Amino acid sequence: MKKSTVPAADDRLPLYQRVRDDMLARISSGEWQTTAAIPTEGELTKHYGVAMGTLRKAIDTLVADGMLERSQGRGTFIRRPSFDASLFRFFRHQMRGGKHQVPRSRILNRTLTTPPVAVAAALHLLKKSQAIRIDRLRLVDDKPVLLEEIWLPQTEFAALMKIAPADFPDLLYPLYETLCGKVIASAEETLTVDSAGSHDAELMGIQAGQPVVVIERLALGFDRHPLEWCRSRGPAEDFRYQVEIR
Repeated sequence: MKKSTVPAADDRLPLYQRVRDDMLARISSGEWQTTAAIPTEGELTKHYGVAMGTLRKAIDTLVADGMLERSQGRGTFIRRPSFDASLFRFFRHQMRGGKHQVPRSRILNRTLTTPPVAVAAALHLLKKSQAIRIDRLRLVDDKPVLLEEIWLPQTEFAALMKIAPADFPDLLYPLYETLCGKVIASAEETLTVDSAGSHDAELMGIQAGQPVVVIERLALGFDRHPLEWCRSRGPAEDFRYQVEIR
């Protein structure tokens, strides 16, 4: 890294905050890759021309915000949450042999269309903007467990329209990163209960009208810009909620 001064976007902010904001901008732009450690503290103090205490305070805030994580003896890395693990903690599906495995995914449909008003608002899309809709079925041991409706801004994920649905991997977030340069950093989830319509029931192998749990997720980039809106539906009989309160 070449030496530079701390950006003075707002010199009323504390010095560590300005360093922190510039580091976050580098993460959001993809300048710092998620597969490698960020520059060392020594390199960063020279780059920004600040004291070690100031630099460490900036890093500490990014660690506390879940953007970075320290690995003893290896360095500091951009944090990559396990969103599939988060989703499947709600559903008690026993994997074959009791081991954890990534659920298989079957793409049912992929289209470029105008999203519903609520989805467009969630993704901060302009009026009449188009979005990519992906419908997929998640399976564990060949049993359908989740039906998902995914919406993505067309301008940022156009590359997804150039590959065959059969070539989509089971995990989409790594694909977003490698193909579109978009990294999902955090997400907001809302849980509700509904009843399965005839079409959804047929796909999930349940009776029409059977209760289903609906999980709506808004996935965000490191800059808090919305990148994906997803609605997942799963049979309520397989749903569980567990929390430890201290």
